[in-house]
Amino acid sequence: MNARIDSASRVIRASPTRIFDAYMNPASLARWLPPTGMSCTVDAFDARPGGVYRMTLRYERSAETSRGKTTAQSDVVTGRFLELIPGERIRQLVEFESDVAAFAGTMTITWSLQAVADGTRVTIDCENVPEGIRPEDHEAGLNATLANLAAFVETNAGG
Repeated sequence: MNARIDSASRVIRASPTRIFDAYMNPASLARWLPPTGMSCTVDAFDARPGGVYRMTLRYERSAETSRGKTTAQSDVVTGRFLELIPGERIRQLVEFESDVAAFAGTMTITWSLQAVADGTRVTIDCENVPEGIRPEDHEAGLNATLANLAAFVETNAGG
């Protein structure tokens, strides 16, 4: 079993409740979750402990530079919510649909929300990261997602 853990954190000028709600709304999630260079479609979303979701993330780059895990241009992710504590934590199991062994396995992702003076410290911890995900790519993707979330909830677009 892969014990790799990747993490990213950022203080976002919004309340923990607003950030939690932005994650629990599939239309909002599809707008801010994909890292730079990707788009997202939420195909299923059952926001409750034990509930399942499915998302398709599409690369906007040409096929020559693609790194999709499911197809050359896409990552299909299925997940199951383990824990949903409003304004505090989202914990989930995530798997990429892929025929490539390097992307196999179940990753646990925990979003922790901690109120701080300037808003909320959002921390994403990814446990058992598949070896096919390069650490530098994952770091860039996690930080881009946090930047997107900040832009979404800190402006009227998040409203």
